[in-house]
Amino acid sequence: MLNKKKITSNTCKKLFYEILRIRMIEEEIAKRYPEGKMRCPTHLSIGQEAIPVVVCDSLTSSDLAVSSHRSHAHYLAKGGRLNGLIAELYGKKTGCTQGCGGSMNLSDLSVGFIASKAIIGNTIPVGVGLSLAQQLKKTSDVTCIFLGDAAVEEGVFYESLNYAVLRNLPVIFICENNLYSVNTPLGLRQPIDRPIFELAKGIGAKSAQFDGNDPLSYFDEMKDIMKDVRNNGGPWFVEFSTYRHKVHCGHEDDLDEKYRPKDELDYWLSKDPVIVLENQLTSFSILSLDDISDYQITIQEEIESAFKFAEESAFPDPLDRFKNRYVDMNLDWLESMLNKEKEDLTVEQ
Repeated sequence: MLNKKKITSNTCKKLFYEILRIRMIEEEIAKRYPEGKMRCPTHLSIGQEAIPVVVCDSLTSSDLAVSSHRSHAHYLAKGGRLNGLIAELYGKKTGCTQGCGGSMNLSDLSVGFIASKAIIGNTIPVGVGLSLAQQLKKTSDVTCIFLGDAAVEEGVFYESLNYAVLRNLPVIFICENNLYSVNTPLGLRQPIDRPIFELAKGIGAKSAQFDGNDPLSYFDEMKDIMKDVRNNGGPWFVEFSTYRHKVHCGHEDDLDEKYRPKDELDYWLSKDPVIVLENQLTSFSILSLDDISDYQITIQEEIESAFKFAEESAFPDPLDRFKNRYVDMNLDWLESMLNKEKEDLTVEQ
């Protein structure tokens, strides 16, 4: 496995660290969520962390990414600030969208993470539009669109993929197939004998399918796919099989909801990407238990600092809620309204 042409011991350690880091961050969010200080619904990526880490390892700072409602891992893997993420969950002004977006609407242009949105499939055409702009500018940059299996049931997916094929756009569709749309299994929504990546292939996209929970098994392939998109255009559609460990939305376990059987959950827990990679690297003596302990200490310190930062940060000024909403418009009416609100607040105080 480790004789693959592009992967080194240091790269293996880096991948493990980043996957473990996202896992520990998400677990801390789940632990603290019942405190009621996070002012938004949250969709955790626990169980699915390896995919964005491997994918984003092939992205540069000038490459772009868009995501869905389950966006924390994508944002962090693309280089997003942990302080900015946690502060955003707390609705604070120091959040990556200044406390205006919450968990499902992350954006950080400084790292090329353009947007995540709550509406299924909503960012797919945005990502295709970004890749069109890259093509017109004749850059070597690519756009990565993270989506779930349910997004391919939206009409906009077909329109966008068809246009990307027509224009040979430098875009990669990363489909995290976790087998469920909320509580509805894939088999009740799509034909069981038709892999999603074959559907994309039928539209004309170059396609592949990987085990998303075994990051070393597709690391090289993702490098090759990314190189092909940069050199020859796309689109590529890559389907990853994976599984979320927690409830669709929230911090809880959900076996009591009885929509997925315990033996299925146990099977996927045995394929936990953190455990899979840990076992592989320790068996090859690339990683020791002391290394893992050191990683955990370092990551936990970073996490504690981020939550402290969020707690101590200020909430946005209510009067700033219209900022960054309009461009090149006559906003005299808005200024007048804000001044009236300021007067009302002064009277109330």
